Amino acid sequence: MLGMALAALDTTIVSTAVPQIVGDLGGFSVFSWLFSGYLLAVTVTLPVYGKLSDTFGRKPVLVCGIVLFLVGSLLCAGAWNMGGLIAFRIVQGLGGGAIQGTVQTIAADLYPLKDRPKIQAKLSTVWAVSAVAGPALGGLLVAYAHWRWIFLINLPVGAVALWLISRHLRETVPARPPRPSPRTAGRRRSFRMPRVDWAGALAVFACGGLLLTALVQGGVAWPWLSAPSLGLFAAGAACAAATVVIERRAADPIIPGWVWKRRTIAAVNLALGALGLLMVAPTVFLPTYAQSVLGLGPTAAGFVLSVMTLSWPVSAALSSHVYNRIGFRQSALLGIGLATLILLAFPLLPYPGEPWMPALIMLLLGGALGIFQLPLIIGVQSSVEWAERGTATASVLFNRQIGQSVGAALFGAVANATLAGRLAEAPAAIRPELPDSLDSVSHALERPGALSDTAADYLRRAVDAAVDHVYVGAAAAAALAFLVLLLLAPRRFPVLPDSEPGPGREDTDTGGGA
Repeated sequence: MLGMALAALDTTIVSTAVPQIVGDLGGFSVFSWLFSGYLLAVTVTLPVYGKLSDTFGRKPVLVCGIVLFLVGSLLCAGAWNMGGLIAFRIVQGLGGGAIQGTVQTIAADLYPLKDRPKIQAKLSTVWAVSAVAGPALGGLLVAYAHWRWIFLINLPVGAVALWLISRHLRETVPARPPRPSPRTAGRRRSFRMPRVDWAGALAVFACGGLLLTALVQGGVAWPWLSAPSLGLFAAGAACAAATVVIERRAADPIIPGWVWKRRTIAAVNLALGALGLLMVAPTVFLPTYAQSVLGLGPTAAGFVLSVMTLSWPVSAALSSHVYNRIGFRQSALLGIGLATLILLAFPLLPYPGEPWMPALIMLLLGGALGIFQLPLIIGVQSSVEWAERGTATASVLFNRQIGQSVGAALFGAVANATLAGRLAEAPAAIRPELPDSLDSVSHALERPGALSDTAADYLRRAVDAAVDHVYVGAAAAAALAFLVLLLLAPRRFPVLPDSEPGPGREDTDTGGGA
């Protein structure tokens, strides 16, 4: 949990210090790469770390990930310009990818099926607490110390996590089947160090980096149909084709074919990709709605969003009572079906409405998504053996991250298109006062007296319409996840008996009821 806290706190605590960082180091035009660079590094390394944890064990991968994250934090604290800080944030992301995937896998290794919801709910609580405490802690450090302390605070937390893991986490990596040695073929069989598909790892890293950069920066740093955007997509497509060729020829590929050939894992990959897509609506656009339409301050707007992170771990902890009765697939269908209806309720809110209304919707949404996500992750982890669990876990997390990147690009285009249409239809009397982009609209509404009452009300209604359209798109993504599970996922997930029990752990017979 301490290791997970490093990754969970990172984004929320850094976001509060951006004004001070830019004021100290400059680089306003590229500061968004503080987040994009970290996200890219985490996403593209998830499959690599998953495979490495299956090959060499979870402990060395997690320890190396935490060490790399702490080295990146120390370098960030000493950054002398924005370019250096962005580079060091990428180093942090390289460690964060190991932390996020490996912690989830260790939870499945250490706890039998009946206990996994409890530990997964505790890990979800780490994210919930970080969502609430991160901005407050970041604000305190910036106000009473210096922005560099938001990175230095990681060092003692990471040191304690490393000490606990090194001292108490014990695992036995199952021996791989012996392979015949060319020199001793026919006489004896020898054990060899497993080969690592480094060519495949490099190809996955390059392909993911190109495509995610195109998605993150398209429509922001350059137009979608510009040469940089088209060039990145073309290079990413070529790299993806090369990755497929490399992985097909590899003896032990980073992304093995069974990840997509097994119905259970393939369906969950697509469903969690849709989850990442729909999560963009509340996490990216709800704060803008709360501040621009409801007139709330940043703290109150953050609370409207944070209630979702409070109900999510509670429903996740209780989800075992649901899936033990009706199964993994049916539990996930119930959760995502409720989420679809809840997302569709958002556009029905009155204008301007009261703050408790979107807060209630987020509270219900968190409850629905807890019932949806956790059974799928536990179901996938329970359907594979130890030597495949890291790869399977990283696969579903990787697809969720990809979904978030696609959602940010897609829904950003939807919001900007809606705003552009509303601004083009504005009455001639107020048209000279109106800005022409979502960011500009938010800034205009934050300055009292900058707009007439009529123009300000028109802008608020335009933002309200844009966010409504985004939530309709998020509901469509939820409906897509529902259809994927309904049509592709098996009615009963295959559940293997818990293997490699550790000290104090009992084998659990699930009876196949899930």
